[in-house]
Amino acid sequence: MIYQRTLAKEVKVTGIGLHSGRKVTMRVQPADADYGFQFKRTDIPGSLPMRADARSVGATENATTIGQGREAIHTVEHLLAVLYGLGINNAHIEIDGPEVPIMDGSGASFVFLLKETGIRNLNKSKKFIVILDTVRVEKDGKWAQFDPHPTLMIDSTIVFAHPVIKTQREVFDFTCENFINEIARARTFGFARDVDMLKRKGLIKGGSLDNAIVMDDFKVINPEGLRFGNEFVRHKILDTLGDVSLLGHEIAGKITTFKSGHNLHNLLCRKLLDTPAAFEIVSASNLKAEVRDAFKLPQGIAIAH
Repeated sequence: MIYQRTLAKEVKVTGIGLHSGRKVTMRVQPADADYGFQFKRTDIPGSLPMRADARSVGATENATTIGQGREAIHTVEHLLAVLYGLGINNAHIEIDGPEVPIMDGSGASFVFLLKETGIRNLNKSKKFIVILDTVRVEKDGKWAQFDPHPTLMIDSTIVFAHPVIKTQREVFDFTCENFINEIARARTFGFARDVDMLKRKGLIKGGSLDNAIVMDDFKVINPEGLRFGNEFVRHKILDTLGDVSLLGHEIAGKITTFKSGHNLHNLLCRKLLDTPAAFEIVSASNLKAEVRDAFKLPQGIAIAH
């Protein structure tokens, strides 16, 4: 059996919101089986926990937002990707501001914190969404789709008219170890020429070379350069994983994306949920060993039962 997981104990982190620019403190706490991921704004009196799922997604411009109005919580995708990447299914997340801290623009800091905190198995089996048929969404020449596949695979292509990026494609076979080694450290990115426009829209107020890859018209301007030659498409896979984690279960299926973003990922998840013949929910104990093996954690991460 593959058991549901939560944290061994609370972890606390303080950082800056990428878009809000506000300093926030976030506490990620253990939760019981089937709790899922629930966020609570502690800076708003009377705020209730809000379940993070595909139908609770609000704004999707440059980030994924849970909820709407003053209680909304922005930029949840990197944290959710790391929780999925470590096989964690249940957590209660309290935050004293409007946005999950951006850290270094990747999931690496969250991986480090959760590895140090430890992970606990819960006495209940994981459930998987098994894709049975193709589901596709298209918008403005961009598209994303689910297809049947025995394990989770993400095939991502991005296209940018920039000499450093151009067209990049990466095919990622999910395992916890592959996620930590190949995807978690990939940072978000942007272009110097867009900074003024994005700030006028109320975005990237907290953006800097410490939490994003930034490019001028010709090159990366971060002094340390890139962590991977194709770091940009690897970050797209990180975003995709965080967005599809909002389906509420691990996934057995292939996700193919072409020039996609948060909005398209959410439309794809909603379309899947609206197409019940295209998937089934299956206990992990009924799936093949290769699915279970994907969630083995590498050495150095403590598992408590």
